[in-house]
Amino acid sequence: MSGPIRIGVVGAGALGYHHVRLLREVEGASLIGFHDARPERAAHVSTELEVRAFESVDALIDACDALTIAVPTPAHYDVAKGALERGRHLLIEKPLAASLAEADELLAIAAQSGALIQTGHVERFNRAVRAALPFVDAPRFIDSDRLAPFNPRGSDVAVVLDLMIHDIDLVLTLVNSHVADVAAVGVPVLTPFVDIANARVVFSSGAVANITSSRVSRERMRKVRIFQQSGYISLDLAAGDGEFYRLRGDVDLAALAKGPLALEAFVERIPLEAPAGEPLRLEFESFVAAVRGDQPVVVSGDDGREALAVALRIVGEIERTLPSLAGARRAPEVAVPGTVSRA
Repeated sequence: MSGPIRIGVVGAGALGYHHVRLLREVEGASLIGFHDARPERAAHVSTELEVRAFESVDALIDACDALTIAVPTPAHYDVAKGALERGRHLLIEKPLAASLAEADELLAIAAQSGALIQTGHVERFNRAVRAALPFVDAPRFIDSDRLAPFNPRGSDVAVVLDLMIHDIDLVLTLVNSHVADVAAVGVPVLTPFVDIANARVVFSSGAVANITSSRVSRERMRKVRIFQQSGYISLDLAAGDGEFYRLRGDVDLAALAKGPLALEAFVERIPLEAPAGEPLRLEFESFVAAVRGDQPVVVSGDDGREALAVALRIVGEIERTLPSLAGARRAPEVAVPGTVSRA
């Protein structure tokens, strides 16, 4: 596609605001405007960021080549369907949709119309993840913790679909194997949905991932530990850095067996480094590049669908062990589908 990509944002809440802010400056894109259902919110964002606020989703879709969708999860399907049917390329915030049926229909419409779908799994662009990928080699065990204080944003779904799905996508990317089995537990604390959850995911390769997510914690934590035959990788996603520990090449194993030694005597510590960059900005740059045909989609709609499938499987397992949660997977439909922002 020649010329700047005309792009718009649907939803200008806490996350959508940053979509609007960053897309003003992405090379190769021309931000046409945004839509938010709340007139006061739309006026505030429009004034502060000096970007046009469209009165309707349809008007915005008609004016754009591509859009990013940052509305609540229950509204993803309605907004995305209308845009895809008109051939618009989409970056849809995670989770891709509220159900696999919705996700499958969106993927089918995109295939028919020739539109691209990128899923907003922004942790793929985290500096620590980018730095670690060259060192990842057939992980055998992954331990992931994502803890956060309560925030009403995202509380329209279980924490599995709100926070854990980031780590599900990362684990699927790192292991690159079929999910064979899932065991999970979780409890609601402040919402009708699961607010704290732990899942044990077993892959057909034999790898195991232990994933914990909470949105009712006192402190924030986003850490991933990867154990593999070649060594141990420790990542701090919040700080954007990490380390790789591996056996030194000059270790005398016979000497090592004679008695205790300092860790530095037999383990090499490699700081993990990658170019700096705001993950959300990098995500938008990759989306624009994919729409222009300059590179493949980094996190495809199929990737988003796979992460959603595992997340829903985890939710189902939690419901099985805590029957009182059955059916509490999503909030009631929004009053005007596709127009309410993710606050």
